[in-house]
Amino acid sequence: MTKALVTGGAGFIGSNTVDLLAEEGYDVIVVDDLSTGKKGNLNQKAKFYMADIRKPGLGKVFEQVKPDVVVHLAAHIDVRKSVRDPGYDADINVRGSINLLESCRKHKVKKIVYASSGGAIYGEPQYNPVDENHPVRPLCPYGTSKYAAEKYVEMYGALYDMDYSIMRYGNVYGPRQDPLGEAGVVAIFAGLISKGKRPVIFGDGKQTRDFCFVRDVAEANLKALEENGKAKIYNIGSGVETSVNKMVEMLTKVTGVDLTPKQGKPVPGEVRHIFLDVSLARKELNWGPKTGLKEGLDATWRWMKDA
Repeated sequence: MTKALVTGGAGFIGSNTVDLLAEEGYDVIVVDDLSTGKKGNLNQKAKFYMADIRKPGLGKVFEQVKPDVVVHLAAHIDVRKSVRDPGYDADINVRGSINLLESCRKHKVKKIVYASSGGAIYGEPQYNPVDENHPVRPLCPYGTSKYAAEKYVEMYGALYDMDYSIMRYGNVYGPRQDPLGEAGVVAIFAGLISKGKRPVIFGDGKQTRDFCFVRDVAEANLKALEENGKAKIYNIGSGVETSVNKMVEMLTKVTGVDLTPKQGKPVPGEVRHIFLDVSLARKELNWGPKTGLKEGLDATWRWMKDA
């Protein structure tokens, strides 16, 4: 049985990935410091270790469990906080990733799947849909730190013959995304609507995003472990461009609650228009998005009402 260690496995994308790996017969080990992850998200089949990826305790976990593969999802993901405190952002996303890579090197991990950001790394696109060859020009510290960690993953792969897949996610949404957490416009808006409060659209709402359902992202992580995908970067998204205004309109129909959003100032460092070309992942990982936005919003809303 393959041992898969998942950092951030008590978080939103992490716990959904852990569930799928457990379903597929992996022996799953979760590492999470519970700063944003929740114990309630943990899969009962997984072994849980409370540890900070920046601290020496991470190495002790590796020594004890000796994982075959690693899915690295632990990160600081708040764009606005990264602008206010870039040092904190880099400490987790860069230094924490280096510490993890060192443990992977020492314990001869066969493959690492690294979660990066297709929404923040490319900056304001020169063309859409954005493919993996698009210039990298992040507009915020968060995007910069995720890209820096990508380069460390590539470097470790070259120096130590460690296989890897770098996954550049679009705007991931779905069950378990914290409406009070670091990021996720769908979760934030759904959370406010569930309480009868008006959501705030920052800017004019015409900014566009690539909204990708979390189960589809978890399946992409699984495919990256099981298919070739050797030493490659993959965009993972819906491949569909949707404005924030359109998403809110669809969410209103799903919830049956008609609340006119408030208007706020645009957020510095956020991209105006972006959606991803996912054809490389389709071709090489045998993966593709399965969940349309309406279906995904409906699943998210059902979970939020039951949570």
